[in-house]
Amino acid sequence: MESDHKASGAATRIPVLPNHRFDELRLVEYLRRHLPGFADGCVIRQFQGGQSNPTFHLATPSADYVMRKKPPGKLLPSAHAVDREFRIMRALANSAVPVPKVHLLCSDESVIGQMFFLMECVPGRVFTDATLPGLTPSERAAIYDSMNETLARLHRVDIAAVGLADYGRPEKFLTRQIARWSRQYAAAGLPECPAMDRLIEWLAAQDPGPEEVAIQHGDFRLGNLVIHPHEPRVVAVLDWELSTLGHPLADLAYTCLGYHSPSFIGAGAPATLSEETGIPSESQFLAAYCRRTGREGVARWPFFIAFSLFRSAAILAGVYKRALEGNAADAHGRERGAAYRQVAELGWSIARGG
Repeated sequence: MESDHKASGAATRIPVLPNHRFDELRLVEYLRRHLPGFADGCVIRQFQGGQSNPTFHLATPSADYVMRKKPPGKLLPSAHAVDREFRIMRALANSAVPVPKVHLLCSDESVIGQMFFLMECVPGRVFTDATLPGLTPSERAAIYDSMNETLARLHRVDIAAVGLADYGRPEKFLTRQIARWSRQYAAAGLPECPAMDRLIEWLAAQDPGPEEVAIQHGDFRLGNLVIHPHEPRVVAVLDWELSTLGHPLADLAYTCLGYHSPSFIGAGAPATLSEETGIPSESQFLAAYCRRTGREGVARWPFFIAFSLFRSAAILAGVYKRALEGNAADAHGRERGAAYRQVAELGWSIARGG
């Protein structure tokens, strides 16, 4: 599939959902005053597929833009940090990590009701199905290799040199992440999920091992990458809402969840990621990452996979809660968010060695 850009997930653009409508005239007037070159005749559509920050396509006669904003309604603590997205993309603008150019951040909630930022619309393809249907094995192999290289580049960025030394608290990162997402999950107030409760207890009892620090994207997967319109390479990394300073293997494990569950592959389930398709095996993907980052290996891999599944389950629980309250970013948020139980069960199975 080919698209001009994407939200978090699919690149489909639809009329703005009723629960996400805002004063478009007020937005256009604000941008006319604060964004040089912004032209009249703006057409606004909403991207579908994202489950967190609502994302919109703004088409004008002179240029296209993408707007990310906080969702309406009561939000869970520390969630939907669009200002952090703006900051990290601006910081990485001149790095080896490809990111869209950001134009402006508006923290004045009187404009459209929530904080928002505007960035460029990067031409390219977005694949929400990680099996990459319709491509040749060599194209699939090249795209996965480019994804691997991009993640390795991110984890090699000099944090201080790009002005992000204070972007997070790297000390005891995994311990604090387990506590944070446990609180977020509890705050959703959903019916009891025994697998999630056991997984939380198991993770809290584990030794996280030696600390490592890198810029962590937090949601690094094929669906959050823009691929060149004609070449099999990454031209932009999107959706930085969960970014922070943290353990690089936690980021890597999240990227590899598709190797452990069809639900993380995308629309191609029950298809699997296999070498015959040109897609590398997990061991090959890990070996390429280690080669690029100078690592000798990935110790305690099951722990990091279980942690990533726990974190994903907590995020999906928040999506489900927002959907129940009518302010999810995607029209299918309720169905997708409800998967938190299955994700927690898989995480608990891996924790038990199953």
